[in-house]
Order: sequence, then structure tokens, then C-alpha cells
Amino acid sequence: MPTTDTAPAWLPLTPPQLDFWEEFSFHPDQPLSTVAHYLDITGPVDVSALCRAIARTVHEADILSVAFELGPDGSPRQRLDPSRLPEVKQIDLRDRPDPEQAAMRLMQADIRAELDLMRHPLSVQWLLRLGERRYYWYSRAHHIILDGFGLTLIEQRCAELYAHLTGHGEAGQAFHPFASFIAEEEAYRAGPRFSADRRFWQDSLAGVELPVVDKASESYGAGGLQSHDRLPADLSRQLRRSAGDLAIAWPDLLVLLTGLYLSRNLPAGESKGVETMTLWLPFMSRWGSIGGNIPAMLLNILPFRLAAAREETLTAWLKQGAKGLREQRAHGRYRIEHMAGDYGLGAGSRFFFSPLVNVLPFNQPEFLGCRTRRHVLASGTGEGFSVTYRAEDDAGALSLELDADTVMTDREAFDRHRDALPAFLRRALAPGAGVETIGWVSGEVLEGAGVG
Repeated sequence: MPTTDTAPAWLPLTPPQLDFWEEFSFHPDQPLSTVAHYLDITGPVDVSALCRAIARTVHEADILSVAFELGPDGSPRQRLDPSRLPEVKQIDLRDRPDPEQAAMRLMQADIRAELDLMRHPLSVQWLLRLGERRYYWYSRAHHIILDGFGLTLIEQRCAELYAHLTGHGEAGQAFHPFASFIAEEEAYRAGPRFSADRRFWQDSLAGVELPVVDKASESYGAGGLQSHDRLPADLSRQLRRSAGDLAIAWPDLLVLLTGLYLSRNLPAGESKGVETMTLWLPFMSRWGSIGGNIPAMLLNILPFRLAAAREETLTAWLKQGAKGLREQRAHGRYRIEHMAGDYGLGAGSRFFFSPLVNVLPFNQPEFLGCRTRRHVLASGTGEGFSVTYRAEDDAGALSLELDADTVMTDREAFDRHRDALPAFLRRALAPGAGVETIGWVSGEVLEGAGVG
């Protein structure tokens, strides 16, 4: 009787996976692109149901089972091997003098550990017990398999399953398989939309000089200055009000105002009185795709060309900028790796994503009967100067994170940014600010707060 080969099929790496693979090939001993969250869960936790919910979520997220190896031609390939799915590891820290500190040491040690893409587990799932009613659910992966939103999808799905397993609600929709996304991407690249998107970006970037980074550089992925500050609740209210008045989504309003703030620190553009710069904007590239329900590394990064004339009114500039954001997102499925190839970048190089502005409007997952708070421990390699906002989907609980390379920004300038950026947002969002000129809105609070 003939036998059937049941071994999982080898799959090609996606463009972002190839980018991270190349990074790994230059720095095999450094865990540069780790993503890690932990959820602080307090309440009457049903531990058995929570472990089953995590295990079931992990089983659905088949990308967590990926195995990489070099094919016969020396190029990387991957396949999904269910035996590699991470198991839920329970760790009881209640007997430690300081359970929180002990948990943090364990998680940070895991993040800093060497991560070989061909030898080591690419994801871990821990449930750490700190007290009778308090747990940390720690989830870590390499960026080659998960982006930050992918981790958020896993958290939300687990919360849904936990409610179901404790007798509240339906199980809901399982994740789509990763292979179905690869098939969808191959169809996109073979279709007319890919060609149209390519023409859009080639036209958009024609004549624009973009900085490039060498992945093999010894300073690649070097750490820098970091800060995390919760912004006042009244600033969130101002943001929602202004976004409603302007008919602009509040994340887009935040991106544009932050870009305006940063543009004050770059040389003047081609026209007198106009300041220009390129902002790098993460784009989830999931809407309208089955990728909206697949935990994986699907994040794209788009270059947004910003020009601000000092005599233009803030309202007019914001409306035009919002239109530009919508237009480029309509072509946002075209990968930054394809843009790099069109730009002529060779192996070992990629664009230098600075300054980067990221707005993450994701609600905290809700575990039935418990109080839950998400904490981000690692989000991959940072560079240059980046601004990250985290908030609920209504702009509540808004926080500001700054990351800066000390080669570009010293401690004194960095600390000025922590004060100057929120001050600028408050000024720009104040009632009546929209009729003022950009020069008036941005001039007063930015003096001496340069990035460089």
C-alpha cells in the first residue's frame, strides 16, 4: 500500500520575514527583534480555564509553531510544525520576598537571552503567579513571526475563549491559518492592484532622498534613551474634541501634529517658508485582508512626505494632511521591502526608519471578572528618533513613549522633548488654534527642543 507524506509543506518567507532573517544572519547572537507583552491579571482567576484558553489560542495561532531552515539552495524556508507550539509554563512566585521583582527578572532574562531562529523556541507562554488573586501572563516572540498587533490579537482571542470556558458567551471565530495569508499575498502580487500600488509609490518617492541603514553595522540595534509618560486625561478629551470638529480620525490627527512638531527640527524645504520631512508610519496592512484575523508579522511601514508652510492655517494643513494619509493607505499593501528594491537598495541595507510615529489605539483585553492591564516589555529594534502613543480606541489612557539614539539626541534635548511635545499638542488642540498659522502654533514651545 502506498504511503502518504504527512510532513508539513515548506512555505516561502514573506518579505518582512526575509528582512528579519537577513538581520539575524548579520547578528545571530543578539536578540534584536524580540516582542514581548505581559498582562497583569488581578481577580478571581479560574486558573484551569485560563491555561486552557491560552493553550487553545496558541494552537489556533499556527505561526507560533514555525520552524526555519536553509533549503538546498541556501535560502531560508519555513514550515508549520505543531510539535513546536509553546506550552503554557506555570511559575509560582508567591514564596519570593518580592514576587513582582522576581517576575520581572525572569521576563527580562528571557528577553535578553540569545535567540537563534533555527535552534531556539520562537515563542514562550508563561503564567506567573504572584499572589492569591494576581497573575502575569507573559507572551514573547520574535518579530519574524509576530508583530505587536499579532500579540494583541492573541490576547483578545484568549480573553474571548476564557469567557467561553467559564460559561459566558460563544467561543467565537478561530484564527485563519497563516498559509492562507501567504496564498492571498501571492495572488495580490500577481494581480493588477500590485502594479497600481507600485506606480503610486514610485511616483511618490521620485526624487526623494531617503536615509539608509547598514544591517551589518556594529551599532545596528544599539540601545538609546527611552521614556514612558502617561498624558493628562484632559489632553485626551481635547484630542477627541478636535478630531470631531475637523472630521479627522484622532490617530491621524495625532500623527500629523507630531509630524509638525518634528518638522521644526529639520532644514527648510525646497520653498522658502516651507519645512519638509519624511515621516515613517507603521501601517497594519490588515484591513480588507484575511490578515485581520491572523497573528503574524504583517506590519508595513510607509514613508509619508510632510510639508508645512508657516503661513498656512493649521486647520487647512491638517485636512490636507489627513487626505494624504488616506490616499497612501489605499496603496499601503505594497510592502516597504518592495519600495526598497524599487529604490535600488541591495542586500544588507534597508531604509532608516527615523523619525517614526506610531499610534496604537488598542483596548486592554478584558478577562471576565478580573482587572487586566497590558505592559509592553519589548517591541523590536528602535533607531534614530521614534514617538509611540498607546491608548484605548477612544483615545483614553493616552501615553507617550519616546526612543532616541544618543548619537542623534543627547539627554538634555531628549528631556526637553518629553515636556515640549505634550505642550505643543495642548497648544495645537486648544479651542481656536485651527484658525492660527502653523508658524504661530508651533513657534513658541519648540525653541531649543531640537532632535539633533
